[in-house]
Amino acid sequence: MKFIYQTWWKVIAVLLVLSSIITGLLVAVPEKYIVNETIRNLYFHVPMWMGMLTVMVISVYFSIKYLRYNREEDDLAAVECVNTGMFFYILGLITGMLWAKYTWGEYWSNDPKQNSAAIGFLLYAAYLVMRNAIDEEQKRAKISAVYNIFAFPIMVVLLFVLPRLTDSLHPGNGGNPGFGGSDLDNTMRISFYPAMLGWSFIALWIATLRYRIRLIEYKQNELN
Repeated sequence: MKFIYQTWWKVIAVLLVLSSIITGLLVAVPEKYIVNETIRNLYFHVPMWMGMLTVMVISVYFSIKYLRYNREEDDLAAVECVNTGMFFYILGLITGMLWAKYTWGEYWSNDPKQNSAAIGFLLYAAYLVMRNAIDEEQKRAKISAVYNIFAFPIMVVLLFVLPRLTDSLHPGNGGNPGFGGSDLDNTMRISFYPAMLGWSFIALWIATLRYRIRLIEYKQNELN
């Protein structure tokens, strides 16, 4: 856990995000029918999902560690990763809805990808509600860990598998081609890939801050 106290990766995260924002707003993008300039949202919408996935994967790792070693610190790390993931989940939904408004004509069109994302959000919202409903610490931690381990693959199926099996307006799903080739040209990659890495680091940074605060509160409660 010494990694979370180091500074170098946080500096890299800020630089990557700033560079992707600057180049993403200023560098020219391919002229595509309907999408037009809204394609710049690719630098924000997709990286938000990547940030969410990053901390959610880490939360599963700490849930497994908790079940193996039964350490409260691992449970705290898992739940704070989920809390951070939910924040980026909301950002991903909002940026997606804004993009949908300007390309599909409405914020929510009941597209299979949108509906699956909403179900995935409710899946993790239930996780947080369940934690607040259980008072006994060890019981809460164990049930939450098991729930989290099973919830993550279900969310992956909802977001990346089921939408591909039916018709969808979303790029890369249901026979609708994803961004690539002339869409995601070399100029866009200069902004897109740094944004993916940068926002993932930012999500991790937020999760570590939340974890450190919860850990301090936990130790203070033990002393009291």
